[in-house]
Amino acid sequence: MIVTLTANPSLDRAVTLSSSLRPGEVQSAASSREDAGGKGINVARVVTAADVPALAVLPLADDDPFGVVLGSTGLPTRAVPIVGHARANLTITDPAGVTTKLNLPGAELSTADARLLVEAVVDASAGAGWLVLAGSLPPGVGDDFYVRVIRAVRDHWGDTAPKIAVDTSGDALRSAVFEGHPDLIKPNEDELAELTGDPLDIDDLPAAVLAVAGSLVPERVGAALVTLGALGSVLVTPDGGFVAAAPRIRVQSTVGAGDSALAGYLLADLAGATPPERLVHAIRYGSAAAAMPGTQAPRPADLFAGDLPVAALHP
Repeated sequence: MIVTLTANPSLDRAVTLSSSLRPGEVQSAASSREDAGGKGINVARVVTAADVPALAVLPLADDDPFGVVLGSTGLPTRAVPIVGHARANLTITDPAGVTTKLNLPGAELSTADARLLVEAVVDASAGAGWLVLAGSLPPGVGDDFYVRVIRAVRDHWGDTAPKIAVDTSGDALRSAVFEGHPDLIKPNEDELAELTGDPLDIDDLPAAVLAVAGSLVPERVGAALVTLGALGSVLVTPDGGFVAAAPRIRVQSTVGAGDSALAGYLLADLAGATPPERLVHAIRYGSAAAAMPGTQAPRPADLFAGDLPVAALHP
């Protein structure tokens, strides 16, 4: 089973335009959709779509309209009651696949809310193979919130604790990496550069990612899956680095593509795949999500079936 924590869930509203976005003007949309989002929820939806058990933990008020949309997905959840509603995020995509996002702040959590959320994650982690801590943090919990979750889960479950993946950015990621030692992180190239303070050489991005992420693996993190958008992804493990290019697709929405890539990686890991196989599985899932409108969970039947060669990276 895979357990996810979405501390700052969002109602994702996706609008597709029939022409390029023209700021300051009135435009008609070609289509729109509304999905229950948040990175952890997105991961859990992809996992369950592959017929693997998942449980999504999140803060949720009883009267929050987000709960209705989330309930329609059929996703198993464990909600911690709070005061305040989930944020709404707006994504606007033009015919060329150019995406504009407006992300609102979430409901502020009290100290008691945060404590109950940690306790819920600890309890939900019983017997899990992976715990995913994903997304931005809501106001009120502090940048070290994921560190507190990691420590609580490991202190409680000891040798039977799940492996822990962290997918966030900024100070929350920095705190998790340098204080929590997660088993996996999934930054993109910009988040990786911000985390380490080391600029990446865009002339040879995979080699640059290997050098920078290699400074963290395994001393700070167990492994790093670094997504590079249309260029594919790089996986850095204690045994070396690997790179694979993404298949050519028609991008409809990049929202949730990274979450799907993470889910694909974890599914492959639970199946006993090798690092190169886990990397390819991640890219297949991320690409499938990007080819769908809105924030949809790709199923195994949606995955690119062609060959994706993997190359080993050397320092």
